[in-house]
Amino acid sequence: MGHGWEGVVLKLMRGRDFTFTVTGAEQITEDFRRVHLTDGGLLAATGGAHPTMWVRVWFDRGGRPHQRAYTLVDPDPAAGTFSLEFALHDGAASDWARTAEPGDTIEATLQGTGFELPEPRPARLFVIGDPASLPAINSLLDAVPQTPATLWFETAHTSDEKLPLRLDPDHHTLHRVPRRDRGAALVAEVKAALPGLLGTDPSDAYIWIACDTATTRSLSAYARKDLAVPKERVHALGYWRAG
Repeated sequence: MGHGWEGVVLKLMRGRDFTFTVTGAEQITEDFRRVHLTDGGLLAATGGAHPTMWVRVWFDRGGRPHQRAYTLVDPDPAAGTFSLEFALHDGAASDWARTAEPGDTIEATLQGTGFELPEPRPARLFVIGDPASLPAINSLLDAVPQTPATLWFETAHTSDEKLPLRLDPDHHTLHRVPRRDRGAALVAEVKAALPGLLGTDPSDAYIWIACDTATTRSLSAYARKDLAVPKERVHALGYWRAG
């Protein structure tokens, strides 16, 4: 499958193409599926993986190429394997994930990924996300397992309560927030709690936000402008657009 004009642009931006092969799949909940893959040489070519590492995966949508970004789950550079996780809904990516079986292949482009925690390392972590960013949340928690973290996790389905957040009860505090009013409930809850948790000096904290685009934009602006969190201490990326 050709990648159309988006593929041409990614090539010009030095994107590298790989082919992944499905080795198995797990239905985590009725609304969430994990697909296991071999990496087609990606991890060897990049020298390994970093927290929240992602690739652009290509799907067929009505005969046209369609790409979406997915975080690598449990990458194993020695074995050349990882998994991808899909919050299932209507769409080409979810359609592919629902039927993926061993031997199936999928094309992907590595371009744009990159993540480093600021130095000095944060003493406190604040994470705001939802099922779409769950793989990245878990990889972030894995990277700094001893760092105290407060998480706000927005849920859209009852089954989201069963999703496998990698929490350490000694270091992590989780707040589940049902999605209401297109994310307004999450924004209100975070704004009500975050100032008191940050205190008067936010310089040792790190805030990581990955929700729908509008929610992410609102909360990142609030952290930087209203709470005066240094910009290098806020990471914000909109993972999807609310319809």
